[in-house]
Amino acid sequence: MVDMKRHGATPEAGAGTVPLVEMRNISISFGGIHAVSNVSIDLYPGEVVALVGHNGAGKSTLIKILSGAYKRDSGTIFVNGEEAHINNPRDAKRYGIETIYQTLALADNVDAAANLFLGREILTRWGTLDDVAMEAATRKVMGRLNPRFQRFKEPVSSLSGGQRQSVAIARAILFDARILIMDEPTAALGPQETAQVSELVRQLKSEGLGIFLISHDIHDVFDLADRIVVMKNGQVVGTARTSDVTEDEVLGMIILGKCPVGAVPGPGALQVAAA
Repeated sequence: MVDMKRHGATPEAGAGTVPLVEMRNISISFGGIHAVSNVSIDLYPGEVVALVGHNGAGKSTLIKILSGAYKRDSGTIFVNGEEAHINNPRDAKRYGIETIYQTLALADNVDAAANLFLGREILTRWGTLDDVAMEAATRKVMGRLNPRFQRFKEPVSSLSGGQRQSVAIARAILFDARILIMDEPTAALGPQETAQVSELVRQLKSEGLGIFLISHDIHDVFDLADRIVVMKNGQVVGTARTSDVTEDEVLGMIILGKCPVGAVPGPGALQVAAA
């Protein structure tokens, strides 16, 4: 079991529970460049952990290892306390890990149900598409996630940014995902749509899902995340509860690699402030 105090996990999310995900001592290099070096992070049920850092800090590479897009050079991944063998995206899905990329990867010319079941369509006994069953399942999951969503018959190209995020998230959780990776979920969204996505994230938390949030928006991070992990030059600078650090301190971690008193320093910390 991970030391809760050492890793800065929230008592509500972590007390007496096994992490949904533990990534221990993960490393990967490309052409001799250490993109991720000896990184350890964890995620608990009902928790949002934000990964922040400059472009090239290693956060996206780390998450691509968890999602199966990259194969790590070393380190171990545990899911629900058991070692996970993730070598490709199909393996990750089998462990209940789903990724929602900034581009959403939706098929714009078809409706929500067609997007949710893309590549996993329900067929009738005659081998034709069971549109009724797929729409019913879509209405059920959307009702749980975003009850205000009503535009089931329209192509997703006509939906707002927040509604499109709803469709992408619904697709991820339809097949019982427990771990979500959200890459810049509010990028290019207006205030109202950003608020809608925030509501979706809180709903997922309340259902016990764990979320890794990659974001450059420090305000979103403090609004949504329980913990923050700052990376720089492929290493973890520090981990902190959002309630224990300020935005300026997190910016100091990102820019300078300086770990404040309220954070647990990682291997990439430049210096640790005295208590």
